[in-house]
Amino acid sequence: MSTRLTTIVIGVILLAAVLAGIVLWPALPDPMASHWNLNDQVDGTMPKFWGVFIMPIISLGMYALFMLVPLIDPLKANIARFRPTFNLFILMLFIFLAYIWKLTILWNLGFTTFKMSIAMLPAMGLLYIFVAYLLSKAKRNWFIGIRTPWTLSSDSVWDATHRLGSILYLLSGVLALLGLFAGAYAYWFVLGPILISSLVLVVYSYVVYRNEAHS
Repeated sequence: MSTRLTTIVIGVILLAAVLAGIVLWPALPDPMASHWNLNDQVDGTMPKFWGVFIMPIISLGMYALFMLVPLIDPLKANIARFRPTFNLFILMLFIFLAYIWKLTILWNLGFTTFKMSIAMLPAMGLLYIFVAYLLSKAKRNWFIGIRTPWTLSSDSVWDATHRLGSILYLLSGVLALLGLFAGAYAYWFVLGPILISSLVLVVYSYVVYRNEAHS
């Protein structure tokens, strides 16, 4: 996906969110529910302005950062090798944020019959699956991917770690989707696999690096 097309689509998403926020402003409460606990009970609120516009504001900052990263990375030539996939990942991330924002707005408009944790699971699972795809394409760089001292020191360690990371994130995404059927344990289907995968990948990158150094 080209950077230009990515920018246009993200711009449309953010503009739509801002316009929807303005139109729905009179119907939204102040403060707005903004956080739910493991029992899907509201346990945090924020002023209406931030509840409506925090997603577009943060998204603009994130987009600026994502556009800056390929320019300042010492290994920016490597980012260029998977830039279309990187751009698609940025778009998927913003679609995810817009989806969570939409759920929050719907809840605050009075549509409270759905469970927030369950509604988030499909988006989380699909995001993990796309991260798996990104990891399979990513080349060594300082900002994107599984960045440990050992992956950053060696292309072969980077590639081996990201091959495993792609598999683990794919499995994490599938488990997150299966969490739809896990009831009260759904939360662990989202967080558990990612935490375990992250730990495994750190250790694995070190082991691969050590083996390479002593071969």
